[in-house]
Amino acid sequence: MKFTKNILAITVLSSLSISAFAADVTLYGKANLTVQSSDDGEGSYTEVKSNASRIGLKGTHALEDGLEVVYKAEFQVDLDGDSDDNITSRNQYIGLRGAFGEVLVGKNDTVLKQSQGKADLFSDLNGDIKSLFEGENRLSDTITYKSPKFSGIQLGVTYIAEDSVDGESGVSVSAVYGDAKLKKSDIYASLAVDSEVDGYDVIRATVQGKVADFTLGAMLQTQENIDGTEEMDGVMLSAKYTVNKMTYKGQFQAANYKDGDDQTGITVGVDYKLAKSTKLFAFYTNFDLDTQEDKEYLGVGVEYNF
Repeated sequence: MKFTKNILAITVLSSLSISAFAADVTLYGKANLTVQSSDDGEGSYTEVKSNASRIGLKGTHALEDGLEVVYKAEFQVDLDGDSDDNITSRNQYIGLRGAFGEVLVGKNDTVLKQSQGKADLFSDLNGDIKSLFEGENRLSDTITYKSPKFSGIQLGVTYIAEDSVDGESGVSVSAVYGDAKLKKSDIYASLAVDSEVDGYDVIRATVQGKVADFTLGAMLQTQENIDGTEEMDGVMLSAKYTVNKMTYKGQFQAANYKDGDDQTGITVGVDYKLAKSTKLFAFYTNFDLDTQEDKEYLGVGVEYNF
């Protein structure tokens, strides 16, 4: 049954990609695999791990009066073969873009999640900020609006529909300045708020910029469960330095709960660029957790983008 589902998914994706090329749609993807020693708190073991590897289709189609259709269908592919469903959905939506901005409907990252930009240097690995912070939500039944940019500032809002009589809706809003890739601006900054999103209220401020040959980032976050419990203040600091084909990276994260539970995480790593599309990398992550067993990860991997 699992084999049949996988073949069916690949067949559908292949047929879509054939149509996609006829319509100038972009077929893209990323393969990220690591060989690592992992200790989740119960002892270390060796594993081969797929880190949010993906394949997708995306594109636009021009309409009249300056409008265009925007669409994406992205799938996560677990290349290590461990998952029962090794092809699962990621961001999948359709929308309209024009002078008014952009409206997207479907499954999507909330604007608070998007507001982190590129400040999280170990996204999708064990050192990802989602290990200690809430707010990294990709949700179904969303409507997202982003305004045009005014003096480099863009406003955004995601509404999450309740989807059932007993369901709960939520709202995520953001204000973003600059370019997350730091190619069109020297600084990126954002402020975002989640209200009753996936059970939490969150406030997040992020900034990243270039200082000499370094790229420095910082994030401040407060969060609490919608019932008023699990209040937390957090901070994340990141830095990277590139010389020739090598990029050296480091990241510190702390989550301090009002009930006294302190959690910290430190990750260091290095990337070696083989080509624009391909890199080798290594990382070490350690989590110091007050009320849980500490966690530790050491890995080497390869990433290929197309």
